[in-house]
Amino acid sequence: MHDAYEPVPILEKLPLQIDCLAAWDDWLLVGTKPGHLLLYRIKKDAGTNRFEVTLEKSNKNFSKKIQQLFVVSQYKILVSLLENNIHVHDLLTFQQITVVSKARGATLFACDLQQSSSGEAKLRMCVAVKRKIQLYYWKDRDFHELQGDFAAPDIPKSMAWCENSICVGFKRDYYLIRMDGRGTVKELFPTGKQLEPLVAPLADGKVAVGQDDLTVVLNEEGVCTQKCALNWTDIPVAMEHQPPYIIAVLPRYVEIRTLEPRLLVQSVELQRPRFITSAGSNVVYVASNHFVWRLVPISIASQIRQLLQDKQFELALQLAKMKDDSDADKRQQIHHIQNLFAFNLYCQKRFDDSMQVFAKLGTDPTHVIGLYPDLLPSDYRKQLHYPNPLPTLSGAELEKAHLALIDYLTQKRSHLVKQLNDSDPFTTSPLMEGTPTIKSRKKLLQIIDTTLLKCYLHTNVALVSPLLRLENNHCHIEESEYVLKKAHKYSELIILYEKKGLHQKALQVLLDQSTKANSPLKGHERTVQYLQRLGEMTTLNLVVFICTLDKVLNFLKDGFKELAIPYLEHIIYMWDETRPEFHNVLIQLYLEKVQGLMKVYLNSLPEGQTRTALSELL
Repeated sequence: MHDAYEPVPILEKLPLQIDCLAAWDDWLLVGTKPGHLLLYRIKKDAGTNRFEVTLEKSNKNFSKKIQQLFVVSQYKILVSLLENNIHVHDLLTFQQITVVSKARGATLFACDLQQSSSGEAKLRMCVAVKRKIQLYYWKDRDFHELQGDFAAPDIPKSMAWCENSICVGFKRDYYLIRMDGRGTVKELFPTGKQLEPLVAPLADGKVAVGQDDLTVVLNEEGVCTQKCALNWTDIPVAMEHQPPYIIAVLPRYVEIRTLEPRLLVQSVELQRPRFITSAGSNVVYVASNHFVWRLVPISIASQIRQLLQDKQFELALQLAKMKDDSDADKRQQIHHIQNLFAFNLYCQKRFDDSMQVFAKLGTDPTHVIGLYPDLLPSDYRKQLHYPNPLPTLSGAELEKAHLALIDYLTQKRSHLVKQLNDSDPFTTSPLMEGTPTIKSRKKLLQIIDTTLLKCYLHTNVALVSPLLRLENNHCHIEESEYVLKKAHKYSELIILYEKKGLHQKALQVLLDQSTKANSPLKGHERTVQYLQRLGEMTTLNLVVFICTLDKVLNFLKDGFKELAIPYLEHIIYMWDETRPEFHNVLIQLYLEKVQGLMKVYLNSLPEGQTRTALSELL
């Protein structure tokens, strides 16, 4: 919980009992039980939470019974329910403008003020008269019938407009009346054990509907729009919506909650509160029979600081969007809170949720990778800072975390690859201010690919080879070499070397592994295949051997003599190798080959013909 409002006394020990309230701008209207109407001017002292309260007008003969007040400041009118009829007065002079004669016997009304696309205000009103609901609209300083009356199943006790519907609470049930020309009536649900219904309009065109100590939010079709109901600590008697807060008057105090996230924010102890009204955003009055308080909002900056300490990031984000800051400052704070939110989700081990939030941000991916153990080089990892200690992960939990990171990095990688040839400046933002960030797309891709390699080794080794075979694979050679050797993944190591053009290293690994009994590379088949592939791409790839031709030749002579002649022919005839030792070896190999062929030929002749054949050859 945190403090969202501070209650400040406005009127104390009023000698007349309060029966209803209405407010606009700096003005407060109080309707009393004897029928007096009081108009107060409320001026806030600059820099303090103190108010100058002045009684500007008092009309002792306004009515014998003031039941309900509603101010329409756009039209400068006061709509009121007086002695069971609807009256309209001038807002400043209290001079009566009109009386809705058809509404005689009214017990309740609800107004709805709509703003058209041109900015023009349109006022509608529904009135409960016994078991009927009458509809009106305001034009030319008078209320006119909007359409025919609706028959109600009982006498309405509470009602509010909900876009083009009216939600009505009766003694036992709630109903929805659609303004679709036919006046379709839809039964909703019972009012609960407490037989006093409560319907309150919300700022977004929906309505809050009470069922004992629960409140649900309905749209104009009567469909609940929230997963869970608000659960108050007592049964509300009145309610006001001041986004992101819903303020409910309970029998002994005022309770402040939020719908998303569903939180109890604050409880304000007041002496037997009964009524609540607002004069627009952040101007809320609560009254008991003889007292009036104003709920003064705590500064948004102070609320955000407290919410961040309490790790209530979703609500902090809503408040940050409402701050009266420059766009740049607002964006910066929202981004900071989103990072803290994503970090907190990670600490709660909600890895998928955390990565989804990070994916939407421009946070440096290395700062996200740094949340995980042993994925970044230790020197770089030591430069990263986080708001709180990181959780210790192992086993299935660590695997789950790695899988979430893989999805995040794959998404970031795809985005970066498309931007690789982009000449625009590249920037990422830190998770924590003051932490270094990566400035190069290629460098970041190298870190991402190397991290993906490590994650695949932890979760699904079958994905290592496809990653290494990518034409745009940016894996860091030394780091990848280290983790592949540590995991004894020599087949994958060969792929790394081959793709990076490190053929000598690849052949050396093949040679080392060819004699190991348990190695998947045992024998010479993989080496032959590698050299055959190497032959197919000689003109491009064998240039790396220019300075080590003798080592390659010795390697081939020792284990793969049948490949030595094509190799020497290539470097002599294609590369114009002039050193005599290579020519001599080639001649020697030719000679050995010829001698071998002669021996095979002679051995194939019948006995007795060998001498003849030999003499012919000579």
